[in-house]
Amino acid sequence: MSSRDNAAVSFVERHGLWNDEQFRLANTVEREIEERKLDLVRFSFVDQHGVLRGKTVVASEAAKLMRNGVSMTTTLLCKDTSHRTVFPVFTPGGGFAMPEMQGGADFLMIADPATFRVLPWAPNTGWVLCDIYFQNGKPVPFSTRQLCRDALSNLRGKGFDLMAGLEVEFHLYRIENPRLAPTDATWPGEPIEVSYIHQGFQLLTEARSDQIEPILEPFWRAVTALGLPFRSAEVELGPSQCEFTFRPEMAFAAADMMVLFRSAMKQIARRNGMHCTFMCRPGLPNAFSSGWHLHQSLIDVKTKANAFVSHDGEHALSPLGRAWLGGLLANAKASAPFATPTLNGYKRYRAYALAPDRVIWGQDNRGVMARVIGSPGDPATHIENRIGEPAANPYLYIASQVAAGLDGVARNLDPGPSADTPYEMQAESMPKSLGEALDALRVSECFRNAFGNGFIDYYLRIKDSEIARYRSEERADASDVTRWEQKEYFDLF
Repeated sequence: MSSRDNAAVSFVERHGLWNDEQFRLANTVEREIEERKLDLVRFSFVDQHGVLRGKTVVASEAAKLMRNGVSMTTTLLCKDTSHRTVFPVFTPGGGFAMPEMQGGADFLMIADPATFRVLPWAPNTGWVLCDIYFQNGKPVPFSTRQLCRDALSNLRGKGFDLMAGLEVEFHLYRIENPRLAPTDATWPGEPIEVSYIHQGFQLLTEARSDQIEPILEPFWRAVTALGLPFRSAEVELGPSQCEFTFRPEMAFAAADMMVLFRSAMKQIARRNGMHCTFMCRPGLPNAFSSGWHLHQSLIDVKTKANAFVSHDGEHALSPLGRAWLGGLLANAKASAPFATPTLNGYKRYRAYALAPDRVIWGQDNRGVMARVIGSPGDPATHIENRIGEPAANPYLYIASQVAAGLDGVARNLDPGPSADTPYEMQAESMPKSLGEALDALRVSECFRNAFGNGFIDYYLRIKDSEIARYRSEERADASDVTRWEQKEYFDLF
């Protein structure tokens, strides 16, 4: 009897959750766990904020749990960035008019065997990313990984795949005080005290790169050992600020990669007495904002050619690429809550800071929102959207690009001329705050049609709660990074 026959009574088999390739990969994972004599396996899913949550099981139970699921409480899907539950889960329907969500009932994490890794920094420990289902076998409608999968499937149905390249800035510090005194265990906890690993203001100098190379080595070696398509480690302008870049991948793989990359960096840092944060603008002296630039192009499913390449000798992008760009611009404000989901991230949108402050595009210009890289006939032609912060949920960030781009294609939107002086050009401004961005999302036909009213209203409620707590403790118009932001985001992201 085959392994698949043995699994016939499993949750996965009853509900048809795996394809043949996943069954084959599950068998491979089982053998690897045994051959490498692993002790533990971590089962994780990505929550609404892009944060990994999960459980660690003994390796001997992993095969069974891959097929039958690991239980988690639905309240995890109801939390804002402070980990507070913002829905009335102990009322009928749990605040969702859904019996599956009431009373803190369980849902199940079902492993995606294709994501299995052995963690280089954790002895004898495996890791697998999971999709999430209710106990009746229905997909959880708030799964951002599934939402991204659906968006990319819709795109493929139109004849294209999305290629995505990640360029991610972050801050890396030495921990001076972990703030573990009982009085520091507030909710959220008091932010740890840190010192810098470099003073900054020497962008890409070899001397500074060599200075921090011994510090970065365990990070890039682990990232490489995980099989991530690591390309470069770079010294950024701000104190203690760095950047890792990765070779382009198909977009769904890139989203999974971003989740694993961020988690790996934070865990390796703490095991080495350091702290890695993807918070956009830490509340520390002389700190600079970090961004996540998402490089993107469309690949024709049939020909495998880059569909953004222009062949008219006049435009940098093909007609399809120009319409996609037009969609990114037309939906920029409404997409901002997915690309920049924290209050802190909007302090990055400043003029003359190598960050966008208005909704424009430019040919190879780092002051615009959407930078077009390439020229007629260049097979590497693509768009670099500079709107995002590194704390963004990668599934929502990427899905929002697909929704906005396809909206532009459907309406054949013209992006207008390239902006050669981006900080002087008259144009619509980027949102000044998360609240302004949420107001744009609230009335967006593009995203309500693409993601569904249920998901949009769910996401708005969680982010509205975040803003309400902020306004109850801080001035709503604070231009500097507040203590509230440092407590809320510095450790979480």
